[in-house]
Amino acid sequence: MIQFEQFELANGLRVIVHEDHSTPMAVVNVMYDVGARDEDAAKTGFAHLFEHLMFGGSVNIPSYDEPLQRAGGENNAYTTNDLTNYYCQLPAENIETAFWLESDRMLSLAFDEKSLEVQRKVVCEEFKEHYLNKPYGDVWHKMRNLAFIRHPYRWMTIGAELSHIENATLEDVKAFFYKHYRPVNAILTVAGHVKTAQVQELAEKWFGDIPSGERYIRRLPQEPVQTSPRKQEIHANVPVDAFYKSWHICSRSDSRYYATDLLTEVLSGGGSSRLFQSLVKEKQIFSNIGCYHFGSMDAGLVTIEGKLVKGVKMEDVEAAVESELQKIKDTTVDEKELRKVKNKTESLITFEDMSLMNRAGSLSFYTLMGNTNMINEELDRFQQVSAAALRHEAETVFDNNNSSVLYYFGNH
Repeated sequence: MIQFEQFELANGLRVIVHEDHSTPMAVVNVMYDVGARDEDAAKTGFAHLFEHLMFGGSVNIPSYDEPLQRAGGENNAYTTNDLTNYYCQLPAENIETAFWLESDRMLSLAFDEKSLEVQRKVVCEEFKEHYLNKPYGDVWHKMRNLAFIRHPYRWMTIGAELSHIENATLEDVKAFFYKHYRPVNAILTVAGHVKTAQVQELAEKWFGDIPSGERYIRRLPQEPVQTSPRKQEIHANVPVDAFYKSWHICSRSDSRYYATDLLTEVLSGGGSSRLFQSLVKEKQIFSNIGCYHFGSMDAGLVTIEGKLVKGVKMEDVEAAVESELQKIKDTTVDEKELRKVKNKTESLITFEDMSLMNRAGSLSFYTLMGNTNMINEELDRFQQVSAAALRHEAETVFDNNNSSVLYYFGNH
């Protein structure tokens, strides 16, 4: 059991405290309830641009990294389609430095043309390097556009197109900040060699007087049920042909999520998994293959992707994948195979929980989902998935009318 305390400041900031006195360190994690799905379709990439801007200094502190490093700390951040997370780890005795830095950039981020220009360049270069010029780099731009027609998951976190970042104005940036980066839309988790009373005192001192802002209410366009298969062919300068097929799945908060997650393990969780054994080792039509999902808050996608062995036809590959999926729809997974993937999931969760940084991140994430104690309930939810539930999920999800496929051909 992972113990925690939680309270809320008058301005709406939710605070979670996880005491762990086996370490001299502390983690301060600030999660904002904003991701790429909350962007205007004509102004995408802002959540990710903000992740960069938040390290560009505030009105009072020109450099975020320098004072943190002096206090023996390190930090990082990431943005997804669903959320934005900033976290740092430092010796617990210097924890007030982290409170000072995090509260200051929540209160008074430095908005100026110079800072925007610097970070805009960084993000534009990242866009070009990873998504435009990298082999297969545009796969998820194409796949999201194909699979989603209304929901904002149809663009990536980096943005739908480069021009959106290139044309972002200071006014746009300020409006986005004051709409989303407010205490009422944030969760502060403090973990490690700390006391709850001490965290309460520091949270009040550093965050208590920041104006709460308005709680952001999501009203996202809902994705209609897909009723026929979608397909796109791409020809690009890549070394080998690649196959990508996605199906719509339930949201992260749906009870069916656990069966979907275990299905991906049955299909491609390592060298003894079904897809690897059949299509890589036996039939030798793929050089590698994987099945995964992103665990997105709203209904997302599960994907099977692989690189083809030279000379193999794309249609044959798709037929072979479908044949494997048919087996999992026709025959209930036996208890031994189910136990194996559950054991693997249990060890993954246990291993993740060993890291103080991961525990703090998980506490923030589950709070965002509406139930902090899910950190202690997840394992049980996986254990309760039956073989029948797995088969039912396979029948529901792996319906060809629910699929989007990319044939990615190389010029060879």
